[in-house]
Amino acid sequence: MTPAPLAARLGIPSGPLFFPVTAYASDGSVDLDTYRTHVRRGVEAGAAAVFACCGTGEFHALTPEEYEACVRAAVEAAAGRVPVVAGAGYGTALAVRYAGIAGSAGADGLLAMPPYLVVAGQEGLLRHYQEIAAATALPVIVYQRDNAVFTPRTVVELARTDGIIGLKDGLGDLDLMQRIVSAVRTEVPGDFLYFNGLPTAEQTQLAYRAIGVPLYSSAVFCFAPEIALAFHRALEAGDDTTAGRLLDGFYRPFVELRAQGRGYAVALVKAGVRLRGLDVGEVRPPLHEPSEDHVKQLAQVIERGYALLEKEPEEAK
Repeated sequence: MTPAPLAARLGIPSGPLFFPVTAYASDGSVDLDTYRTHVRRGVEAGAAAVFACCGTGEFHALTPEEYEACVRAAVEAAAGRVPVVAGAGYGTALAVRYAGIAGSAGADGLLAMPPYLVVAGQEGLLRHYQEIAAATALPVIVYQRDNAVFTPRTVVELARTDGIIGLKDGLGDLDLMQRIVSAVRTEVPGDFLYFNGLPTAEQTQLAYRAIGVPLYSSAVFCFAPEIALAFHRALEAGDDTTAGRLLDGFYRPFVELRAQGRGYAVALVKAGVRLRGLDVGEVRPPLHEPSEDHVKQLAQVIERGYALLEKEPEEAK
């Protein structure tokens, strides 16, 4: 574990939060050398943290042995420069097992994803995450999405739980998130963290920031770190002009392309990494590769995004 507390290191991000893809070789096995390169390049490009083996990293497709190897490789590549947070999920017993693996591999924290398949009530969800937190010394960030949606009262109890330091939202209900932020602020004074975890979170981050959610995941950072960094700087500086230009010219077209296929929130990102020169392989089933035409469109979107960055210095004069 890194010496500085995870919450403090994440609370004032110096750059986007990096969710690397998992690299596979031509035979389908995990390619750890390429994965280390991918993580190392992201850290050197300016990522504030590495979230390994999470949604973009195809946590669902990894065996426990592959998971351990990838988390360990991410820790090695980050080399203490930024914290490494590992995904953990499935049922409570398996999530606890993955938490133990992540700790042994040197991770600094956990992103606890929704429990597998079941639609549980608030009492059961609370118990699930409290048991994960009690079983590990790693700080835990809870991921709200799909079958794990919380009331403000439940998040207050999560915030009171030792070891749980934040909530990542992948649902997109701004009214609910505002009530959550307000309830926790009122009842649990402190520095509980909030993250925008929607796919291509930059598209909604202006709205999230306005309700008190300053942190966000950036899948775009995987293949276009300069664009992701430019957007992050614009947010930090209150530069709505630059943020709007990137939203209109790059992020919105990318999101519209992403909507053309199921699973493209991962598959299209992985295609983007390959387009940018690093062969990270294809996605594993049940995800599928983007069509050839969609990959061509992606290349055009990326090209337009970088062209927008080239115009920025002229406009700043």
